[in-house]
Order: sequence, then C-alpha cells, then structure tokens
Amino acid sequence: MIKSLDDFRSHWTWEADITAKLIGGLTDASLAQAIAPGARTLGRLAWHLAQTIPEMMGSAGLQVTGVDPHAPTPATVTAIHSAYQAASASLLEQIAAQWTDATLSEERDMYGERWTVSQTLLALLLHQVHHRGQMTVLMRQAGLAVPGIYGPAKEEWAAMGMEPPTV
Repeated sequence: MIKSLDDFRSHWTWEADITAKLIGGLTDASLAQAIAPGARTLGRLAWHLAQTIPEMMGSAGLQVTGVDPHAPTPATVTAIHSAYQAASASLLEQIAAQWTDATLSEERDMYGERWTVSQTLLALLLHQVHHRGQMTVLMRQAGLAVPGIYGPAKEEWAAMGMEPPTV
C-alpha cells in the first residue's frame, strides 16, 4: 500500500529506472519478438508501459504528458525509451504539483470500479512489474541479455566469476 507520496516517489523512481534499463537493453530487431502468433510483441509490451502512465493517471485525474494510448508501436527502441522516460518524469512532476498525501485516500472511477488514488498508484507499479516479467522471457527468446532487476542476472553472475543460484 502507498501511504505517502514520498513512498510512491521512492518506489516509482526505483522501478522506473529498472524499466528504463530493460527497455534500453532491447534492439530494434527484437521488438518483433512474440511468444506466439498474434500475441503481444516485445516492442508492444514496452510501448504499452509508456502508454499506460498517462492513460491510467488520466483516469485518476492527473494530466501526465505522454503518448496517445492508441498510437501505434514505434519501430525503434529509442522512440519507446524516450516516450517511457518522458511519461515517467511527467508523472512525478504532476504528482508533486497537484496531489498531496490526503489525495491518496480519495476514490476515483477506475475501469468500472472505485479505487483510491493509493490503490491506483500501486496498480501502476505492479502493472509495470508484471509486464517487465513478460519482457524478460521475450528478451531471452530473442537472444538478448537480461539485465539484473532485483539482483544479478545469469550474465552478471558469470561476469563476477560466480555460478548463479540453483534455487
């Protein structure tokens, strides 16, 4: 649960840095990697993360600068990465300018339900984490190295001259 805007800023900064690092590890060629025909591609998942920030926060009453939720997925990692970072920065700016800790307990209509702003911010964080997990699998399928997220990835263990844990 998000109990203060400082809590959220701290969590968001940590998680957004990880997400930006993950997106930055993609290649333009890898953007087409899909787990199955007709499923979201790696590029679509990354773009979805950039689009969701202004979309979800707009539903919560915050005007975050970002890409149109219906805009097609760009063909380059640079465009996706830039859009994600811009939306992430705008989110923090708008929260600081428009919300207080008291706002966290206010309810908003979110996707046909009533959510507190605190729940919405937590959902935004968890949504990002969920799709990052999907992205790491697709990155492996595309032959890309996956950067460590909550600890070293297998390549980082190897660079340290260590075997990755087996559990």
